[in-house]
Amino acid sequence: MRVYLLVMLTAAAVTFLLTPIVRRLAHVTRAFTPVRARDVHTVPTARLGGVAMLGGLAAALIVGSQVPFLHAVFWDTSTAWAILGGATLVCLLGVADDIWDLDWMTKLVGQVLAAGLMAWQGVQLITFPVFGLTIGSSRLSLFATILVVVVCINAVNFVDGLDGLAAGMIAIGGGAFFFYTYLLTREAQPGNYANLATAVIAALVGVCLGFLPHNFNPARIFMGDSGSMLLGLVVAAAAIVVTGQIDPAAVSTGQVLPAYVPILLPVAVLLLPLLDMTLAVLRRVRAGHSPFHPDRMHLHHRLLALGHSHRRAVLIMYLWTTVFAFSAVALAVFSPLQVAVGAAVAIVAAAVVTYNQLPGLRHGAAPDVAGVPGAGAPGGAVAPAGAAADVDGAPPR
Repeated sequence: MRVYLLVMLTAAAVTFLLTPIVRRLAHVTRAFTPVRARDVHTVPTARLGGVAMLGGLAAALIVGSQVPFLHAVFWDTSTAWAILGGATLVCLLGVADDIWDLDWMTKLVGQVLAAGLMAWQGVQLITFPVFGLTIGSSRLSLFATILVVVVCINAVNFVDGLDGLAAGMIAIGGGAFFFYTYLLTREAQPGNYANLATAVIAALVGVCLGFLPHNFNPARIFMGDSGSMLLGLVVAAAAIVVTGQIDPAAVSTGQVLPAYVPILLPVAVLLLPLLDMTLAVLRRVRAGHSPFHPDRMHLHHRLLALGHSHRRAVLIMYLWTTVFAFSAVALAVFSPLQVAVGAAVAIVAAAVVTYNQLPGLRHGAAPDVAGVPGAGAPGGAVAPAGAAADVDGAPPR
């Protein structure tokens, strides 16, 4: 555990220290998120935060590779460096978008290339612990891997619409993922529980924690597409590494349910982003628009429209991410009945908190809508209530 904590702290420290430097770089390159009618922020804000995140991730993986405990998982295969290579490529793509606002087709092609690079280097979906299913075709495996990675990248990108939202949600979900992979490895390999997925997720959680102090409302810098796409790719890569390592034929009857967790957990970690993306695509296509056409109907926009402040909307999204992610992790530890009861109680509690925090229901509280001073607009400026909050600097979504 201490080694993984070292990796996490390294990522957090390096990201935290690099972010102010990257902010100055954003000023030099004029990489700002302009103020648009659909945004919550009211002053141009620097982006390129993903560059600091990439620096933290690279530093953490390099430090981890030098620790004897993790030496084999880093150097016996090229998987770790394939993940870092894919993260670097997608981050550079995001940097170009943060500066020049690339069109969606160019970004999609870049995402496919980054996912393909990882797959070519060995980060591929080979098996699924579901009824002994194995992907028998190398081409199908490549296609499945690229599809999963691109979906995860865009899911995180879609949800990155409020200060601190994406970084906090990935930190929480990644924390759940970390505990799962750590416990699974301790049980499966009691003599040697070094695991690449655990190390990568530890680094990702550290990156998010190091960036959050600069990004939480009111944000001094946005992660931009360079950050949101990096987070999505690394989460997908870690999930693929865990899922692909399971041999369906070796799963005993008593291990069937825990074996499903590697598939369920990434979905649980990204449940809200995936739900948001799915609803957005269906909504836009039904209206005759491109899936990337901007609107004001994301989940976080709806929370703002209900009257939640910027910070409270973010905290509510954190709460629901915690419920779903840790409920999935609990499947590996507790019985299905216990998990079902616990998850039901947690969902009810989260729903009550979400409902009771509506401004009109809080006793003696004046309406606290998005855009009032201190409620999501830097400097206390007023933003239109219910306005969309594409504050990450991404192109219209």
